[in-house]
Amino acid sequence: MAQISGFLKCIFISFNVFFVIVGGVIIGLAALSQAVISAQVENQLEGQASGLILLYVIGIVTMVIALVGACGAHKESKACLIVFLVCMVIGSLMMFLAGIPVAIARPQVEGVLEARFRQFLPLDKAESNVKQIADAVQTQMHCCGLFSYKDWENDIPDSCECTEVVEKYECQNINYRDFYQMKTKSIYSEPCFPIILHYVLMVVDIGLGVFFFLAALAVLGMILSSIMIHQLRHPERPTVLFTVPTIFTSGPPKYQELHNPPPPY
Repeated sequence: MAQISGFLKCIFISFNVFFVIVGGVIIGLAALSQAVISAQVENQLEGQASGLILLYVIGIVTMVIALVGACGAHKESKACLIVFLVCMVIGSLMMFLAGIPVAIARPQVEGVLEARFRQFLPLDKAESNVKQIADAVQTQMHCCGLFSYKDWENDIPDSCECTEVVEKYECQNINYRDFYQMKTKSIYSEPCFPIILHYVLMVVDIGLGVFFFLAALAVLGMILSSIMIHQLRHPERPTVLFTVPTIFTSGPPKYQELHNPPPPY
């Protein structure tokens, strides 16, 4: 005889099927990333190995936990549901422990990035790899310098120049010295640091959303599995989440109100 509510069982199994699909998607993304990276140089593949292994582990663990929960609900196995509940408790704690420090550190991201980037100034005297990265960023984001075009001093690269193809971006004309003569160049007026900061904060916000969304789902899984474990332990006792006692007090009968004379004044 079934001891768990059929409606609750259906919700819980659907909940775990969703996580089985999520785990499969994570494994598929890891496999796709491995196939793309394997076409590159071997030393680059070694640098990405830890990230791919982490994706595989997360996907496999997610699928296994979800299958344990779905199996426990389908077969009404108390042991499987207890294992699932413990995993949800651990998962929710991990998500909160990972998300709360990131949320606390978010307001400090701008100051840390600015201090880090100012170490590369002036850009014209920076190392060659820093110059290459700066050129690539300026070309893709249509900006010039980290905080201003003056970061390049008098050696402004071609990646700062405005072209006719990108007329929608704001440009400015500057005068610079080139071998004892003054020249004019049209460059992007917006620096790169605000754009980089915008994307970094967007990634941080997405990460926070993922952490707390997964934590909320883990708490929901804890609640559902706890209710089912309660139903398995006490099949004869209905699950009552909230009980509100109701007390009705009846007034005196109408005939009594008419029969009794009013008190004297």
